[in-house]
Amino acid sequence: MSADPRPGTWVILPTYNEAENLPGIAAAILAELPAATLLVVDDGSPDGTGRLADTLAAADERIRVRHRSSKQGLGRAYLDGFRVALDGGADLLVQMDADWSHDPASLPGLVGPVAAGEADLAIGSRYVAGGGVVDWGLARRVISRGGSIFARTVLGLGPHDLTGGFKAWRAVTLAGIPFDGIHAGGYVFQIEMTFRASRLGAKVTEVPITFRDRRVGQSKMSRRIIGEALVVVLQLRWDELRGRGPRPSRPPA
Repeated sequence: MSADPRPGTWVILPTYNEAENLPGIAAAILAELPAATLLVVDDGSPDGTGRLADTLAAADERIRVRHRSSKQGLGRAYLDGFRVALDGGADLLVQMDADWSHDPASLPGLVGPVAAGEADLAIGSRYVAGGGVVDWGLARRVISRGGSIFARTVLGLGPHDLTGGFKAWRAVTLAGIPFDGIHAGGYVFQIEMTFRASRLGAKVTEVPITFRDRRVGQSKMSRRIIGEALVVVLQLRWDELRGRGPRPSRPPA
C-alpha cells in the first residue's frame, strides 16, 4: 500500500530521449503511489518520448505531460514541473529520474516522512547507513561523493548526499523558495535547492536508497556540469557572506 494514498502527491519526471524507459518506469511509479499524479516534463525529445507520454496520458488520467520545445537543462525542467504541480494543488512533490537509477520501490519510504509531517524535505541518500551505489566505476564514485563532501563543507550543510536528485518535498516548503535565479545544471541544481531550503529553516531528513546506473542510454553528466557545480557552490557561499543569502518568496505556512 502507498505510504501516501492522498491525491495531493505529484511525481515530477523530466525526460529527454527516454522512450525505452518511460512506459515501464511510469507503471512502476504508479504501482507504488497509486493515488499520485505523474507529471512527465519532456524537453522535445527527438526519440518521440513526448508523443509516447501523450499516449500514456490518454490511457491513464493520473499521467499528465508538460511539453517543452527543447533541452534547457534538468533544473529548468524540474522548476517548470514544480510550478505546474503547485498550481495544480499538490501538497507533496517527488522529483526523480526516468532512467531507473531511482528505484520506484523506494518511493513509499521516501514520501513517508514528509507525508507524516516529520520532514519538509526527504532526500534519497546514497551516503548514509543502508544506502549505496552499484554499477559505478571508481571515478564516478569519487566525483559524486567528493562533490557532496565539498558542498557540505563549503556551505555548512548537514545532509550527506547533496548531489542526488531523488527527493520528496512538502509543497509549502518548495513554494517558499524563489525559483528566479536558481541554476539549471542538474548537478548544482540539486545542491542549490537543498541549500536554499535548509537556509529557510526546512527540516531535512535522509532516507537510505541504493542508486543504480541507468539501464538504457548514456549518462548526461559532463565536465561542464561538474565545473559549474564547483563554481556555483563557492558563489553561493560568497553571496551569503556578503549578506545576499536566500530569502523566502512568501512567509512559510
